[in-house]
Amino acid sequence: MSTPKIAFIGAGSVVFTQGLLADIFAFPELKDSHIALHDIDAERLSTAEAAARHIAAERGARPRITAHADRREALAGADFVINIVQVGMGEATRTDFEIPARYGLRQTIGDTLGVGGIFRALRTFPLLKALGEDIAAVCPEAWLLNYTNPMAMNVQYLAEATGLTRVVGLCHSVYWTMRDLSDLVGVPFEEVTYRAAGVNHQAWVLRFEHDGDDLYPRLDALIAGDEQLRRRVRVDMYRRLGYYPTETSEHSSEYVPWYLGHDSEIERLRLPIGAYLDIVDQNVATYDKTRDALAAGAPLPVEGTMEYAPQIIHSITTGTPRTVYGNVPNHGLIANLPARGTVEVPCLVDAMGVQPTRVGELPPQLAALNRAYLSMNDLVVRAALEDDPRHIRHAAMMDPATSGALPVERIWQLCDDMVAAHADRLQPGLRANLG
Repeated sequence: MSTPKIAFIGAGSVVFTQGLLADIFAFPELKDSHIALHDIDAERLSTAEAAARHIAAERGARPRITAHADRREALAGADFVINIVQVGMGEATRTDFEIPARYGLRQTIGDTLGVGGIFRALRTFPLLKALGEDIAAVCPEAWLLNYTNPMAMNVQYLAEATGLTRVVGLCHSVYWTMRDLSDLVGVPFEEVTYRAAGVNHQAWVLRFEHDGDDLYPRLDALIAGDEQLRRRVRVDMYRRLGYYPTETSEHSSEYVPWYLGHDSEIERLRLPIGAYLDIVDQNVATYDKTRDALAAGAPLPVEGTMEYAPQIIHSITTGTPRTVYGNVPNHGLIANLPARGTVEVPCLVDAMGVQPTRVGELPPQLAALNRAYLSMNDLVVRAALEDDPRHIRHAAMMDPATSGALPVERIWQLCDDMVAAHADRLQPGLRANLG
C-alpha cells in the first residue's frame, strides 16, 4: 500500500487523537501519512489540527494534515477510518447516570451494558449508519477501526445495518490486563504468553504462561496472601469462575447482578458509584488545558499509547504480521456464543487485513455470562433495526444489573424517562412513551 490516508471521525476527542497520532508517527513508514481530521465542533477541530501539527513536528514526521467540518470530505479516498465519536458528550453521560440514580439504580461507568450502555448505543446508532453510508460511497475499501463504546453493540449494529465487512472494534483492556497481571506475578510482560477471548469488557484470560509454565498458580498464591487483592470485583470473579476477566472491577461490577445491588458488596469491594462522572470532568479539564497550551505556543508533551489502531495500520500498510485483540462478528469464532454477537478474539493482522482467530468453546460458566451480555446487546440492536421501542425495555429487563435492582414496572418507567431525555438523539421510531 502507498502512503495511507487516515481519517479521524470525532477528532475533537483531542487527548485520544493525540495519543493515536503519537503512535502513528512513531512508525517511519507512516510519517508521511495523510491525516484527515473531522469533528462537528469547530473549536475542537481547530485544537485537534494544532495538536496534530505539533506532534508531527515533535516526532519528525511530514504528514499531510487536513481538517474538515464535512465528514465526506474527510473520508474521501481514506484507507483507514478511526471512529472516536461520543454522541452527546458529557451532557448525555450525566443524563445516563442521574436519571437511573433517581430510581436507585447504581452505575460506575455506564458505557457498555446497563441503562447507560443501552442509551449510549441508541444515540450512537444514527451516526454509525450515516458513517457507514459515507464510507460505502467515498472509501468502500477502507478499514473502519471503531473505538466508540458500547463496543460490542456498535460493531454488531455496523455489521447488520450498514453491510460493511472491514470493521473491527478496538479496546485496550486485554493488553493492559496482561501488563498488570505480568507486573503482579513479577514476570516481564515481554516474556509472558497469553490467550484471551470472550466479549468486550468481559473477555477471559484462558492461558497465562511463562516458558510453558502456567502462571495462574502464582497468581492464586498472591491473592491468598493479600486481603486487599481479594477486595476487587475482578479478583472475586476470578476466584469463583476460574478465569481472570479482562476489564476493571468498576466495569466488571456492572455486567453481573451480584455486586452493585448490595451495600455490603459495595463496601467490601470498594466500588465507586458514579465514578465515571469524575472522569468526564477530568476529560473536559484536560481538553481545556491542552487547547490553552497549544494556543499559547506551549503544547503539552504527548506519550504514545500502545493502542491497536496504529499497529493495524502499520501491519496492513507494510505487511508486518502482528497479533492484536479485535471485536468482530462471531460467525463461529467462539462456538458456544451466538453467531450474530460481537466477540473479542486474537486477530492476525498483515497485508491481507484483520483476520480473526477461531477459539473454539469457552468454559461453560464463562459462555453463560457472555451469552447474557450478548442477548441484551442483540435486543438493543434489534430495537434500532426493527424500529421497535419495546425492545429497549426488553433489553433493560434482560440486563443483569438492572433486572437485579428494579421490579419490571420501574424498569419500564425508567426507560420512558430515558427516552424522553434523549429523544432528540434517537431515531424517531424509538421515541415513544410506552407507559
